[in-house]
Parts: sequence; C-alpha cells; structure tokens
Amino acid sequence: MLVFAHRGASGHEPENTLLAIEQALVMQVDAIEVDVRLSDGELIVIHDRSVNKTTNGNGKINKLSFKQIRELDAGKGQQVPTLEEVLATINGQCHLNIELKADRTVLPVLDLLEKAVSKYHFNYNQFLISSFNHHLLFEIKSINPELNIGALTASCPLTYAAFAEHLNAYSVHIDIDFVNQEFVTDAHQRGLKVFVYTVDDEDDISEMHYLGVDGIFTNYPTKSLVKIAHLKGVPVLPS
Repeated sequence: MLVFAHRGASGHEPENTLLAIEQALVMQVDAIEVDVRLSDGELIVIHDRSVNKTTNGNGKINKLSFKQIRELDAGKGQQVPTLEEVLATINGQCHLNIELKADRTVLPVLDLLEKAVSKYHFNYNQFLISSFNHHLLFEIKSINPELNIGALTASCPLTYAAFAEHLNAYSVHIDIDFVNQEFVTDAHQRGLKVFVYTVDDEDDISEMHYLGVDGIFTNYPTKSLVKIAHLKGVPVLPS
C-alpha cells in the first residue's frame, strides 16, 4: 500500500502548510496530498471554504483577499501557502495528489503543472488530480487525457466504481467508512487503483491491507509506514 501524507504530515504539523509538507518529505512518504482553492486568481492550499478552522482568522475564502489570507497564521507562524510554493518545496521528491476544492481551478492548475515539470523537477506521472466535483475531472481529461485523475466518493454507490471508470480515472478514492471487499474487487476489475481516506488507526491500516487497497491517506505517515512494513514482514530498523 502506498502512503499519502494527508494534507502533509498533518498529525504532526499544521495541515496544508509548508511545515507539514517538509515533515512528510523527511518521513519519506510515497505521496503528499493537498487541497487547492482560488483567491484573487492565486492557487492557495487550504481545505475549508473558510479560514476559521485552520488559521487565526475568520471569514470565507471568497470574501477575503489573497493579501488578507497571507497575513493569517496557519499554525506555528506558517502562512497559507500557494500551490507553487508546495511544488517548489517538494521539488519532484515524491508524488503529489492535488485535490481541487473549488470551481475555476482546472486551467490554472494545469498551467502550473507545466511550470512544475520545467522548473521543479517533476514529471507528469507524479501528479494525481482528484476531486469530489467530477465535472472538474471531466474537464481535465478533456484538456489533457494523459493526466491521471482520482475520483472521490463519500459513499459506496450501487454500481461500485463504475462512475470512476466512466471518467477514465486512474484511481477511485473512497471514505474508510464505506469501503468494502466488493468495492475494491469491482474497482480492480475495472483497472482502477483504490485509495482510502483517512486511515490513522493501526487496526484500520491492517484491514486496508487485507482488503487489498492500493494506498491510504493518513495524518500519521510514519506510523502507517511502520505498520505496513510489519504486515509485509519487512524488518524495520529502530529510529
């Protein structure tokens, strides 16, 4: 199973900050997941529609200027980063899952990925673009059919992973509360990878391993990496 650092190593450092990204790199994760929204035309990395939960500020993203958002403390003195700052920090060292949280993000993200390939040592197969908004994923595939997309779901549909196959997705990302063996088997039969969010408990990590999922999103990457190594029978050196 691949280990995705959910919003960076968010169990250790403030989520979706450069500090969390840097910590995930130190942990040598397979991939990092971040959330992207727009502010005054700038791609910023933040999960919620408001700044209330993850900063010392208040208000909706669409009611605040980029300058106002950048003046906020996102934890431990960190700013809300731009997506380009995240790309520069990772610098091609691991895969990156960019979750689109808002409309009008597709074109600026695609433009920035071109820059990341030319300037920040990425290649296109290191990117996975995901969203609950499947219209955005369809738009991406219409523009760049070769780019990998991940279709998110917070349920177990009657037709299992058919929706992701229809989108020509690379992967389907499902809430841990709804994943089951039937869903995993169906997705694999359709040629899809199955990534499950958010998996932090050791018993849940074991269950995902036995279900045969391809990767997990976790707030505690080191714990997940050690547990997976144990499940595979790989000896782990003490830190």
